[in-house]
Amino acid sequence: MPDPCVAGVEAVFRREYARAVAVLVRHFGDIELAEEAVQDAFAVAVARWPSAGTPPSPAGWIITTARNRAVDRLRREASRDSRHAAAALVHAGDTPVEEGPVHDDRLRLIFTCCHPALAPAARVALTLRLLGGLGTADIARAFFVSEPTMAQRLVRAKAKIRDAGIPYRVPREADLPDRLRAVLAVIYLIFTEGHTAASGPRLVREDLCAEAVRLGRLLAELMPDEPEVTGLLALMLLLHARRAARTTPGGDLVRLADQDRGLWDRTLIAEGQDLVRRCLRRDRPGPYQIQAAINAVHGDAPDAAATDWPQILRLYDQLLALSPAPVVALNRAVVVAEVSGPAAALPLVEALPLDGYHLFHAVRADLLRRLGREAEAATAYEAALARTANEAERAFLRAARRALRV
Repeated sequence: MPDPCVAGVEAVFRREYARAVAVLVRHFGDIELAEEAVQDAFAVAVARWPSAGTPPSPAGWIITTARNRAVDRLRREASRDSRHAAAALVHAGDTPVEEGPVHDDRLRLIFTCCHPALAPAARVALTLRLLGGLGTADIARAFFVSEPTMAQRLVRAKAKIRDAGIPYRVPREADLPDRLRAVLAVIYLIFTEGHTAASGPRLVREDLCAEAVRLGRLLAELMPDEPEVTGLLALMLLLHARRAARTTPGGDLVRLADQDRGLWDRTLIAEGQDLVRRCLRRDRPGPYQIQAAINAVHGDAPDAAATDWPQILRLYDQLLALSPAPVVALNRAVVVAEVSGPAAALPLVEALPLDGYHLFHAVRADLLRRLGREAEAATAYEAALARTANEAERAFLRAARRALRV
């Protein structure tokens, strides 16, 4: 049996890693040092907590231990005439309390990582690594690139921060809108990793979903006049409202069409739909707002049969015009299948350059199954299985493959 204390450390890691890194980055101004010190602190916790017991404030213990480890390392390096270490020690000893529009350490770190000196993809990837606590492989899957490619991007981003002397500080209020697009992308990617984990035994990572919603609420308070901020918060609330119905008690995946809508969180749905109506009144549509509107339509339907698919298709047409991305086109094709049938949707799917994406193959397999082309569907299910590391998704795909008469 797993040690409950070790399991407790893992729970603290999932819950507090991002905040600990953010605090240390602010304290020392050094991203590599912050990451390594926090990881060291958790290694010490795994060694000590089983015998000494979990401290009363686990998060405080981790941050204090990490800070002490970082200071010890800097002192050792400073004694060897490391100017970088000496500068970090000065930064740590004289870190003023910054006044500005962003007061939450994690949200502040998102904004500072989204510095215009970094390439847009690097901003998002680096922040996912720090704030989402995601591994390089998971981030690579989110970007549809190989793990070595993503590792190189992360190394380059950290080197750029170090070599260019990019400061870890609260951006001025005038700078916030220019960084907003990358910030929204980061928060939504944290949410989507929580909503459907890239790997592991569970479909959902509640900790990441909750953190993304928390950051979304903070951002909405910070920038109440930005409709895309409101739209993102609405989208996350409407998706998160279905969490109790998305898996069986045993953890098996349940498709949207088969979910017990009595388990949906109507309070979150009402809040999300109210935010969508607020966006509509502003009449400044953007991708997050349209996705929120799509999910508001799902929230209106008492059951799957009552879904207003033509309205959802019109919204996807609008979304595709604003964001002509292959994944958007794939989702639109799923709706086309509901409106016009699988024969109309299949050519749309097969034209998309998404071979590395497991849901591309899963959607194609389902359309082929509905068309009676079961041998081809079996091959497509196998391709989908080869491209996901989430065990709940794999179990669902295996069951679908077994149900075919081939």
